[in-house]
Amino acid sequence: MPIIVKRIIFYVCLILLWQGIVMLGIWPESMVPGPLAVVNEIYAGFADMTLVYDIVGSFKHLIIGLIISLIIGTLMGVLLATVKSADETLGSMILALQSVPSIVWVPLAIIWFGFTEASIIFVVIIGGTFVMAMNMRIGIKNVSPIFLKAARTMGSKGFDLFFKIIIPASIPHAVTGVRLAWAFSWRALMAAEMLSTGPGLGYTLSYASDFNNMALVIGIIIIIGVIGSVVDQLVFQRIENKVLKRWGMEN
Repeated sequence: MPIIVKRIIFYVCLILLWQGIVMLGIWPESMVPGPLAVVNEIYAGFADMTLVYDIVGSFKHLIIGLIISLIIGTLMGVLLATVKSADETLGSMILALQSVPSIVWVPLAIIWFGFTEASIIFVVIIGGTFVMAMNMRIGIKNVSPIFLKAARTMGSKGFDLFFKIIIPASIPHAVTGVRLAWAFSWRALMAAEMLSTGPGLGYTLSYASDFNNMALVIGIIIIIGVIGSVVDQLVFQRIENKVLKRWGMEN
């Protein structure tokens, strides 16, 4: 059975189960609204362009923060992989900070930057930087010694060795780092926007929650999940698979 058919059947069954729970009245509809109510809220949000502006606003914050986090993370990863002292000191701190949930940074961002776009972008940068740094570090450290020995035998050294052998060999890990940075940054963005003044999906989610509009809350959660899944599978997963195949790491 094709995977697309399996997914359609799965989601249809999930929606039927959801509707069944609502019809049985296990929870009041104010807490768990039905699928039709959620669809109506999503339609209304796109009809009056509110959700369109929210999606555009969220992607604006995401793109700026993600680009900056990839640059900082890449440079940090190179530093950790090439300087032992930095790896033993800064590296341990990055490992610790990587385990800190993104929402923990939101109060600090608000204190430093106020309720501005800068605070949102800051949290997004934090969300993607550390995971990119660690993947870049692993990629450089895992370059096969055979490649290095062969290159040195042919007279390659210093910057020539680094840019022609080490960096190309570490690209698969770097691409995986980009994919993970996107996922972490997307989650960090939602956490930051929930305490922002909009526009953004996280802000509208928080607004809907404050007014107990659970249909819109669930609708935005679905939109966030769909966008995350679509971008990951149609963009980053395809790029990662192509790179892994080209580097002979996947059949």
